[in-house]
Amino acid sequence: MPDLYRRAEAAILERDPGAKCEQTRQLCRDWQQGGLLRRSDSPILPIDDPGRPALPRMVDPRELPRRSFASGAGRVRLLHAFAHIEFNAVNIALDAIYRFREVPDSYIGDWLGVAAEEAVHYTMLESELRRRGSFYGELDAHGGLWDMVCKTRGNLLHRMALVPRVMEARGLDVTPGMIERFRQFGDEAAAEILEIIYRDEVGHVRIGNHWYRRLCELQGLEPMTTFRSLLEAYLGQGLRGPLNWSARIQAGFERAELEALERQD
Repeated sequence: MPDLYRRAEAAILERDPGAKCEQTRQLCRDWQQGGLLRRSDSPILPIDDPGRPALPRMVDPRELPRRSFASGAGRVRLLHAFAHIEFNAVNIALDAIYRFREVPDSYIGDWLGVAAEEAVHYTMLESELRRRGSFYGELDAHGGLWDMVCKTRGNLLHRMALVPRVMEARGLDVTPGMIERFRQFGDEAAAEILEIIYRDEVGHVRIGNHWYRRLCELQGLEPMTTFRSLLEAYLGQGLRGPLNWSARIQAGFERAELEALERQD
């Protein structure tokens, strides 16, 4: 029977986005059907740079041009940026499975489900880019999305705190405004794709919140104070506002925590 971890490693290192997404979806299906083993003797690679295609060219974020909703080319740039985020999100969710082994099967199922949904998001965005005469890789992007994965690869609690509860949750704050802006310029196709992504990301953040709180409980840590200390340690600051309270509460944040985070900011 195939090994879950070797399959996850192969998917992370796969350079072709389409093949990576198909491998990820198949990995999720095989897990759900009971067709994978968890071999603890499978080695864990550091993976400083996961598999990605030769393009897009990685540049400093400050080198990226401003993206405007007002033109078709500007909206392509925005969709390309989203595709880059979702492509990286596939790798990030796979790494959460691959790297951390002392976890229950329910954790594996949760994050394989996330990885499969991220693969669907990427595929939708890539198809839309091609419909508009572009493709993922045509425009420059930045490589900073993997940085936090590397920084937290030695501690699962830190990973759950800093990736789903900070990086993904930030999407809950900004995506509704972007959906509205796409609609203001009559771009219903882009708005509908982002609505699907937004809906699914609420669930992804909810999964991160669940496992973060579970790990705090197991380690005898108070979740709110621990989170604030991790924000300071890794980011040197609190969360940037404004926070989307409705979506964050739906995703498992508590009102008292959001109040404290806004005061900290």
